[in-house]
Amino acid sequence: MDGALVGSEYASHLTDADLRLLASVAQAGQGASWLRGNPGALVDLLADPRVFDAVFGSGNDVGQAGGGHPVPVSPFLTFAVAVHRSAAELASLDHVAERAGARQRVPLFDVPDLRDFLGSPARRLFLAELLASFTRVASGRYRVRDGGRQRTRRFSELDPVRLAGMLDGAGEADRPGVYRRLGDVSLFLAGVFPDYAATCAFAPFGPAALLRAAQAPDGQQERLAEAPAIELLEYVGARWYRAACRLAPLRTARLDVVAEVADRFRQARRVLNHIADHYLFEAGSAGFAPPAP
Repeated sequence: MDGALVGSEYASHLTDADLRLLASVAQAGQGASWLRGNPGALVDLLADPRVFDAVFGSGNDVGQAGGGHPVPVSPFLTFAVAVHRSAAELASLDHVAERAGARQRVPLFDVPDLRDFLGSPARRLFLAELLASFTRVASGRYRVRDGGRQRTRRFSELDPVRLAGMLDGAGEADRPGVYRRLGDVSLFLAGVFPDYAATCAFAPFGPAALLRAAQAPDGQQERLAEAPAIELLEYVGARWYRAACRLAPLRTARLDVVAEVADRFRQARRVLNHIADHYLFEAGSAGFAPPAP
C-alpha cells in the first residue's frame, strides 16, 4: 500500500473540521481544501507535536476553543494522532510495560519490534481505522437453520463468541467480511481491553467455540482452550485475518495489510496496549467505555 494511497485514505476519513485544525497548525497559508488534495502533507501533520497538543488539549492555543479547551475533532483524527504519537515515543524507549495480571505490569524489551510495526504508514492507518471502527458497535439478531428449524440468534461486535456464530449462516460472499471483523474484535479486545478479555470475554464454552470457528487443528485445540485469554485471542485473531485474505474474491492492497497484521498480531496488540494505556483512558482523553460484562 503506497504512500499516496495511504494519504488518500486518511483524507477520506477526516472531516472538514479536522482539516481546518490541521491547516491552522500548519500555518502555511493553505486551507483545508488544499490539505485534502495534498494527502502527503496531511500525513506529515499527524505526527506534528502541535497537532497532538491541539487534539489532546496539552495547552497549545492552536486549534483550541475559548477557555483553552480542545476543539471537537473526529474520533478517527484522535486515534490517528495517538498512533503517530506512539510511533514517535517508541523511537526513544528501550522497554514498554506488558500486563502480567490485573493492574500488574512487567517491562518487556521488545520495543524494536514495535517500532518496526509502526514504521509502516499502512499499518499505522490500519490501527487508526480499527480503533475508529469500534466507536459505534453493531449488534442485533440474525436467523440460522438449526436441526431443520429457523432460529434467531443475537450478536454483538464486542462478543467474539456470538459474532463467530454468524459463520453458521453466512453465505460464501459474506464469510470474508465476518472473518475480517472477527480478527478485528480479537485485536481490539486484546489490545484495548486486555483485563476485560482476560476475565469476562468468554462464556464457559467460549474458548472451544472460538477455536472451532478458527478451524484450529485438533491437536492444538485442547491446549489452546486452557491458554490465557490474550494468547487465545492472538491465535484465533491471526487465523481469522488469514481466512479473510484467503477467501476474499479479490486481493487488494488493503488486504495485503491485513495479512501483514496477521503475521505480526502480537506486535499490533502490544502497540494498542501502549496507546490505550497512554491516550485512551487517561483523564480528559478520548476513549472507550469498557464492554458490558
